[in-house]
Amino acid sequence: MSIKLPVVESTILPPEEGETQGCIQCQAGSKLVLFVTGKCHWMCDYCPLSDNRREIDIMYANERPCLDFSDVIEEAKAMNASGTGITGGDPMMARNRSIEAIKTLKNEFGEEHHIHLYTSIPFNPDFATNLKMAGLDEIRFHLLKFELEKYIPTIEACANAGILTGVELPAEPDKGKILEELLDELNETPIKFVNLNELEITVGNYENMELRGFNISNEITAGAEGSAELATKLKEKINYGNYNYHLKFCTSRYKDAGQLRARFSRRAKANLQPWEEISDDDTIVLGAIYSEEDSYRKIISDLINWYRIDARWINWNKDYQRIELPISIVEEICDEIEVPCAQIEIHPTHERLEVGLVWLNDFRIQLP
Repeated sequence: MSIKLPVVESTILPPEEGETQGCIQCQAGSKLVLFVTGKCHWMCDYCPLSDNRREIDIMYANERPCLDFSDVIEEAKAMNASGTGITGGDPMMARNRSIEAIKTLKNEFGEEHHIHLYTSIPFNPDFATNLKMAGLDEIRFHLLKFELEKYIPTIEACANAGILTGVELPAEPDKGKILEELLDELNETPIKFVNLNELEITVGNYENMELRGFNISNEITAGAEGSAELATKLKEKINYGNYNYHLKFCTSRYKDAGQLRARFSRRAKANLQPWEEISDDDTIVLGAIYSEEDSYRKIISDLINWYRIDARWINWNKDYQRIELPISIVEEICDEIEVPCAQIEIHPTHERLEVGLVWLNDFRIQLP
Protein backbone atom coordinates (compact mmCIF):
# COMPACT_ATOMS: atom_id res chain seq x y z
CA MET A 1 0.00 0.00 0.00
CA SER A 2 1.25 3.48 -0.80
CA ILE A 3 -0.62 6.68 0.00
CA LYS A 4 0.96 9.85 -1.36
CA LEU A 5 0.00 13.45 -0.83
CA PRO A 6 0.52 15.67 -3.89
CA VAL A 7 3.77 17.60 -3.86
CA VAL A 8 4.66 20.28 -6.38
CA GLU A 9 8.28 20.70 -7.38
CA SER A 10 9.80 23.41 -5.21
CA THR A 11 11.02 26.58 -6.91
CA ILE A 12 12.43 29.13 -4.47
CA LEU A 13 13.35 32.46 -6.06
CA PRO A 14 15.53 35.12 -4.43
CA PRO A 15 13.59 37.99 -2.84
CA GLU A 16 12.76 41.03 -4.94
CA GLU A 17 14.08 44.48 -4.13
CA GLY A 18 11.63 46.08 -1.71
CA GLU A 19 10.14 42.80 -0.55
CA THR A 20 9.12 42.77 3.12
CA GLN A 21 10.88 40.77 5.81
CA GLY A 22 7.62 38.92 6.43
CA CYS A 23 7.58 37.65 2.82
CA ILE A 24 11.30 36.83 2.81
CA GLN A 25 10.96 34.65 5.90
CA CYS A 26 7.80 32.96 4.58
CA GLN A 27 9.65 32.12 1.39
CA ALA A 28 12.44 30.52 3.41
CA GLY A 29 9.86 28.47 5.33
CA SER A 30 11.12 29.96 8.58
CA LYS A 31 7.92 31.66 9.76
CA LEU A 32 5.58 30.06 12.24
CA VAL A 33 1.98 30.38 11.04
CA LEU A 34 -0.09 31.33 14.09
CA PHE A 35 -3.83 31.02 13.50
CA VAL A 36 -5.21 32.83 16.56
CA THR A 37 -8.93 32.46 15.84
CA GLY A 38 -11.34 31.35 13.13
CA LYS A 39 -13.70 34.18 14.02
CA CYS A 40 -14.25 36.83 11.36
CA HIS A 41 -16.88 39.52 10.70
CA TRP A 42 -17.17 39.16 6.99
CA MET A 43 -17.62 35.64 5.52
CA CYS A 44 -15.96 36.55 2.18
CA ASP A 45 -17.08 34.20 -0.56
CA TYR A 46 -13.45 33.45 -1.53
CA CYS A 47 -12.34 32.60 2.02
CA PRO A 48 -10.26 29.40 1.75
CA LEU A 49 -10.78 28.24 5.35
CA SER A 50 -12.04 24.71 5.87
CA ASP A 51 -15.06 23.97 8.04
CA ASN A 52 -12.93 22.75 10.94
CA ARG A 53 -11.50 26.28 11.33
CA ARG A 54 -14.10 28.66 9.93
CA GLU A 55 -15.87 30.69 12.65
CA ILE A 56 -14.39 28.49 15.39
CA ASP A 57 -12.47 30.19 18.19
CA ILE A 58 -9.49 27.85 18.20
CA MET A 59 -5.74 28.46 17.97
CA TYR A 60 -3.26 26.62 15.73
CA ALA A 61 0.50 26.94 15.44
CA ASN A 62 1.24 25.62 11.95
CA GLU A 63 -0.87 22.44 11.78
CA ARG A 64 -0.86 21.94 15.55
CA PRO A 65 -3.93 22.73 17.71
CA CYS A 66 -2.82 24.76 20.75
CA LEU A 67 -4.42 24.97 24.17
CA ASP A 68 -2.15 27.81 25.32
CA PHE A 69 0.95 29.75 24.35
CA SER A 70 3.29 27.11 25.74
CA ASP A 71 2.15 24.90 22.83
CA VAL A 72 2.81 27.79 20.43
CA ILE A 73 6.34 28.28 21.77
CA GLU A 74 7.02 24.55 21.57
CA GLU A 75 5.98 24.46 17.91
CA ALA A 76 8.05 27.56 17.11
CA LYS A 77 11.09 25.87 18.65
CA ALA A 78 10.33 22.63 16.80
CA MET A 79 10.75 24.41 13.46
CA ASN A 80 13.46 26.83 14.65
CA ALA A 81 11.20 29.73 13.62
CA SER A 82 12.79 33.06 12.76
CA GLY A 83 9.44 34.85 12.92
CA THR A 84 5.67 34.48 13.07
CA GLY A 85 2.76 35.39 10.82
CA ILE A 86 -0.44 35.96 12.81
CA THR A 87 -3.58 35.10 10.86
CA GLY A 88 -7.14 33.81 11.15
CA GLY A 89 -10.14 34.35 10.77
CA ASP A 90 -9.27 37.85 11.73
CA PRO A 91 -6.68 38.30 14.51
CA MET A 92 -8.25 41.62 15.51
CA MET A 93 -11.41 39.71 16.44
CA ALA A 94 -9.21 38.32 19.21
CA ARG A 95 -7.18 41.49 19.73
CA ASN A 96 -6.08 40.80 23.31
CA ARG A 97 -4.99 37.28 22.40
CA SER A 98 -3.07 38.59 19.39
CA ILE A 99 -1.29 41.20 21.52
CA GLU A 100 -0.47 38.53 24.11
CA ALA A 101 0.90 36.33 21.32
CA ILE A 102 3.16 39.11 20.07
CA LYS A 103 4.48 39.85 23.57
CA THR A 104 4.99 36.16 24.38
CA LEU A 105 6.90 35.44 21.17
CA LYS A 106 9.09 38.54 21.53
CA ASN A 107 9.86 37.73 25.15
CA GLU A 108 10.78 34.15 24.26
CA PHE A 109 12.77 34.70 21.07
CA GLY A 110 13.90 38.32 21.25
CA GLU A 111 13.27 41.46 19.21
CA GLU A 112 14.81 39.89 16.10
CA HIS A 113 11.85 37.44 15.91
CA HIS A 114 9.87 39.15 13.12
CA ILE A 115 6.08 39.27 13.52
CA HIS A 116 3.48 40.32 10.97
CA LEU A 117 -0.31 40.32 11.30
CA TYR A 118 -3.23 40.23 8.86
CA THR A 119 -6.54 42.00 9.43
CA SER A 120 -9.58 43.16 7.48
CA ILE A 121 -10.84 45.42 10.28
CA PRO A 122 -10.37 49.23 10.17
CA PHE A 123 -9.84 49.18 13.92
CA ASN A 124 -9.62 52.12 16.30
CA PRO A 125 -6.40 54.00 15.36
CA ASP A 126 -5.48 54.21 19.04
CA PHE A 127 -4.85 50.44 19.00
CA ALA A 128 -1.91 50.93 16.64
CA THR A 129 0.25 52.09 19.54
CA ASN A 130 -0.70 49.00 21.55
CA LEU A 131 0.35 46.74 18.68
CA LYS A 132 3.66 48.53 18.25
CA MET A 133 4.42 48.48 21.97
CA ALA A 134 3.68 44.75 22.04
CA GLY A 135 6.32 44.31 19.33
CA LEU A 136 4.42 44.04 16.02
CA ASP A 137 6.78 44.65 13.09
CA GLU A 138 4.45 44.53 10.09
CA ILE A 139 0.71 44.72 9.40
CA ARG A 140 -1.23 43.73 6.27
CA PHE A 141 -4.71 45.08 5.63
CA HIS A 142 -7.28 43.21 3.61
CA LEU A 143 -9.54 45.94 2.21
CA LEU A 144 -13.07 44.60 2.10
CA LYS A 145 -14.90 45.49 -1.11
CA PHE A 146 -11.83 47.57 -2.05
CA GLU A 147 -13.20 50.40 0.15
CA LEU A 148 -10.03 52.25 1.06
CA GLU A 149 -11.42 55.40 2.69
CA LYS A 150 -12.60 53.82 5.93
CA TYR A 151 -9.17 52.19 6.42
CA ILE A 152 -7.08 55.33 5.94
CA PRO A 153 -7.09 56.54 9.60
CA THR A 154 -5.99 53.09 10.81
CA ILE A 155 -3.39 52.70 8.07
CA GLU A 156 -1.94 56.12 8.88
CA ALA A 157 -1.90 55.38 12.62
CA CYS A 158 -0.02 52.11 12.08
CA ALA A 159 2.52 53.76 9.79
CA ASN A 160 3.00 56.64 12.24
CA ALA A 161 3.49 54.16 15.09
CA GLY A 162 6.44 52.65 13.22
CA ILE A 163 4.76 49.46 11.98
CA LEU A 164 5.60 48.55 8.38
CA THR A 165 2.17 48.88 6.78
CA GLY A 166 0.78 47.34 3.62
CA VAL A 167 -2.20 45.80 1.87
CA GLU A 168 -2.79 42.19 0.86
CA LEU A 169 -5.58 41.15 -1.52
CA PRO A 170 -6.59 38.28 -3.78
CA ALA A 171 -6.45 39.02 -7.52
CA GLU A 172 -10.10 38.39 -8.38
CA PRO A 173 -10.33 37.95 -12.17
CA ASP A 174 -13.65 39.82 -12.42
CA LYS A 175 -12.45 42.81 -10.36
CA GLY A 176 -9.58 43.99 -12.55
CA LYS A 177 -10.73 47.57 -13.15
CA ILE A 178 -11.64 48.18 -9.50
CA LEU A 179 -8.34 46.70 -8.33
CA GLU A 180 -6.35 48.83 -10.75
CA GLU A 181 -8.09 51.99 -9.51
CA LEU A 182 -7.39 50.96 -5.92
CA LEU A 183 -3.66 50.61 -6.64
CA ASP A 184 -3.64 54.20 -7.85
CA GLU A 185 -5.46 55.38 -4.72
CA LEU A 186 -3.01 53.50 -2.49
CA ASN A 187 -0.18 55.60 -3.88
CA GLU A 188 -1.58 58.49 -1.84
CA THR A 189 -1.30 56.56 1.45
CA PRO A 190 1.77 55.74 3.59
CA ILE A 191 1.72 52.02 2.75
CA LYS A 192 5.05 50.46 1.76
CA PHE A 193 3.88 47.30 0.01
CA VAL A 194 0.98 45.55 -1.70
CA ASN A 195 0.78 41.76 -1.92
CA LEU A 196 -1.49 40.31 -4.59
CA ASN A 197 -2.32 36.65 -4.09
CA GLU A 198 -3.52 34.35 -6.83
CA LEU A 199 -7.17 33.58 -6.05
CA GLU A 200 -7.34 29.98 -4.86
CA ILE A 201 -10.21 27.53 -5.28
CA THR A 202 -10.29 25.28 -2.22
CA VAL A 203 -12.61 22.87 -0.47
CA GLY A 204 -13.72 25.78 1.72
CA ASN A 205 -14.78 28.09 -1.12
CA TYR A 206 -15.40 25.80 -4.10
CA GLU A 207 -19.17 26.25 -4.26
CA ASN A 208 -18.94 30.05 -4.08
CA MET A 209 -16.21 30.16 -6.72
CA GLU A 210 -18.28 27.91 -8.98
CA LEU A 211 -21.24 30.28 -8.64
CA ARG A 212 -19.01 33.15 -9.77
CA GLY A 213 -17.92 31.14 -12.79
CA PHE A 214 -14.30 30.60 -11.76
CA ASN A 215 -12.45 27.47 -12.90
CA ILE A 216 -9.10 26.12 -11.74
CA SER A 217 -6.42 27.33 -14.15
CA ASN A 218 -4.63 23.96 -14.46
CA GLU A 219 -4.22 20.57 -12.79
CA ILE A 220 -1.06 21.51 -10.88
CA THR A 221 -2.30 24.34 -8.69
CA ALA A 222 -5.56 25.58 -7.13
CA GLY A 223 -5.32 29.00 -8.77
CA ALA A 224 -8.46 30.45 -10.38
CA GLU A 225 -8.30 30.92 -14.11
CA GLY A 226 -7.45 34.51 -15.01
CA SER A 227 -6.15 35.50 -11.57
CA ALA A 228 -2.45 35.12 -12.36
CA GLU A 229 -2.82 37.01 -15.62
CA LEU A 230 -4.51 39.93 -13.86
CA ALA A 231 -1.91 40.06 -11.08
CA THR A 232 0.97 39.93 -13.57
CA LYS A 233 -0.51 42.81 -15.57
CA LEU A 234 -0.91 44.94 -12.43
CA LYS A 235 2.58 44.10 -11.19
CA GLU A 236 4.07 45.32 -14.48
CA LYS A 237 2.09 48.55 -14.15
CA ILE A 238 3.44 49.22 -10.66
CA ASN A 239 7.01 48.20 -11.52
CA TYR A 240 7.20 50.57 -14.47
CA GLY A 241 5.12 53.36 -12.98
CA ASN A 242 5.73 56.09 -10.43
CA TYR A 243 4.54 54.34 -7.29
CA ASN A 244 5.72 54.68 -3.70
CA TYR A 245 5.27 51.05 -2.75
CA HIS A 246 6.46 47.60 -3.82
CA LEU A 247 3.99 45.12 -5.33
CA LYS A 248 4.55 41.39 -4.92
CA PHE A 249 2.53 38.70 -6.71
CA CYS A 250 2.25 35.42 -4.80
CA THR A 251 1.05 32.50 -6.93
CA SER A 252 -0.88 29.51 -5.65
CA ARG A 253 1.97 27.28 -6.75
CA TYR A 254 4.47 29.47 -4.89
CA LYS A 255 2.51 29.05 -1.66
CA ASP A 256 2.48 25.26 -2.01
CA ALA A 257 5.86 24.59 -3.58
CA GLY A 258 7.65 27.48 -1.92
CA GLN A 259 6.35 28.57 1.46
CA LEU A 260 4.59 25.40 2.68
CA ARG A 261 7.15 22.92 1.45
CA ALA A 262 10.06 25.00 2.69
CA ARG A 263 8.44 25.13 6.14
CA PHE A 264 7.92 21.35 6.14
CA SER A 265 11.54 20.83 5.11
CA ARG A 266 12.79 23.15 7.86
CA ARG A 267 10.74 21.36 10.52
CA ALA A 268 11.88 17.96 9.29
CA LYS A 269 15.55 18.92 9.50
CA ALA A 270 15.10 20.42 12.97
CA ASN A 271 13.55 17.23 14.39
CA LEU A 272 15.17 14.42 12.41
CA GLN A 273 16.05 11.31 14.42
CA PRO A 274 19.08 9.07 13.67
CA TRP A 275 16.83 6.38 12.14
CA GLU A 276 15.06 8.85 9.83
CA GLU A 277 16.00 10.61 6.59
CA ILE A 278 14.43 13.32 4.45
CA SER A 279 13.06 12.29 1.07
CA ASP A 280 13.24 14.26 -2.17
CA ASP A 281 9.65 15.33 -1.40
CA ASP A 282 10.69 16.76 2.00
CA THR A 283 8.86 14.04 3.87
CA ILE A 284 10.44 11.80 6.53
CA VAL A 285 11.30 8.23 5.53
CA LEU A 286 12.25 5.38 7.83
CA GLY A 287 12.38 1.61 7.89
CA ALA A 288 10.16 -0.47 10.16
CA ILE A 289 10.24 -4.02 11.49
CA TYR A 290 6.93 -4.96 13.08
CA SER A 291 6.98 -6.90 16.32
CA GLU A 292 4.84 -7.96 19.27
CA GLU A 293 5.45 -6.20 22.56
CA ASP A 294 6.93 -9.31 24.19
CA SER A 295 9.48 -10.02 21.45
CA TYR A 296 10.86 -6.69 20.26
CA ARG A 297 13.73 -6.68 22.76
CA LYS A 298 15.08 -9.99 21.39
CA ILE A 299 14.78 -8.73 17.81
CA ILE A 300 16.68 -5.55 18.70
CA SER A 301 19.37 -7.61 20.46
CA ASP A 302 19.68 -9.87 17.41
CA LEU A 303 19.93 -6.85 15.10
CA ILE A 304 22.76 -5.42 17.18
CA ASN A 305 24.63 -8.73 17.42
CA TRP A 306 24.08 -10.10 13.90
CA TYR A 307 24.28 -6.90 11.85
CA ARG A 308 26.46 -4.74 14.11
CA ILE A 309 23.85 -1.96 14.19
CA ASP A 310 24.49 0.80 16.72
CA ALA A 311 21.68 0.87 19.31
CA ARG A 312 21.37 4.65 18.87
CA TRP A 313 20.02 4.03 15.36
CA ILE A 314 17.22 1.79 16.61
CA ASN A 315 13.91 2.95 18.10
CA TRP A 316 11.00 0.97 19.55
CA ASN A 317 7.70 2.68 18.68
CA LYS A 318 5.18 1.33 21.15
CA ASP A 319 2.20 3.09 19.59
CA TYR A 320 2.74 1.39 16.22
CA GLN A 321 4.29 -1.81 17.59
CA ARG A 322 7.34 -1.54 15.37
CA ILE A 323 11.11 -1.24 15.53
CA GLU A 324 12.30 1.79 13.56
CA LEU A 325 15.66 1.88 11.74
CA PRO A 326 17.23 3.68 8.78
CA ILE A 327 15.49 2.57 5.60
CA SER A 328 18.79 1.52 4.02
CA ILE A 329 19.35 -1.06 6.77
CA VAL A 330 15.83 -2.50 6.57
CA GLU A 331 16.04 -2.78 2.78
CA GLU A 332 19.31 -4.71 3.18
CA ILE A 333 18.05 -7.25 5.72
CA CYS A 334 14.32 -7.56 4.94
CA ASP A 335 14.77 -10.76 2.87
CA GLU A 336 16.88 -12.39 5.56
CA ILE A 337 14.46 -12.09 8.48
CA GLU A 338 11.02 -13.65 8.86
CA VAL A 339 9.19 -10.66 10.29
CA PRO A 340 7.20 -7.92 8.50
CA CYS A 341 9.37 -5.11 7.13
CA ALA A 342 8.17 -1.86 5.57
CA GLN A 343 9.13 1.62 4.42
CA ILE A 344 7.21 4.37 6.21
CA GLU A 345 6.75 7.93 4.91
CA ILE A 346 5.64 10.69 7.30
CA HIS A 347 4.70 14.34 6.94
CA PRO A 348 7.05 16.40 9.16
CA THR A 349 4.26 18.15 11.07
CA HIS A 350 3.41 17.94 14.77
CA GLU A 351 0.93 15.09 14.26
CA ARG A 352 3.41 13.22 11.99
CA LEU A 353 0.73 12.09 9.55
CA GLU A 354 1.78 8.85 7.86
CA VAL A 355 1.29 9.19 4.11
CA GLY A 356 3.15 6.16 2.76
CA LEU A 357 3.51 2.45 3.59
CA VAL A 358 5.40 0.05 1.31
CA TRP A 359 5.90 -3.58 2.40
CA LEU A 360 9.44 -4.82 1.74
CA ASN A 361 8.96 -8.57 2.20
CA ASP A 362 6.20 -11.19 2.17
CA PHE A 363 5.47 -11.09 5.91
CA ARG A 364 3.05 -8.17 5.72
CA ILE A 365 0.39 -7.79 8.41
CA GLN A 366 -3.02 -6.19 8.69
CA LEU A 367 -2.54 -2.86 10.46
CA PRO A 368 -5.32 -1.21 12.49
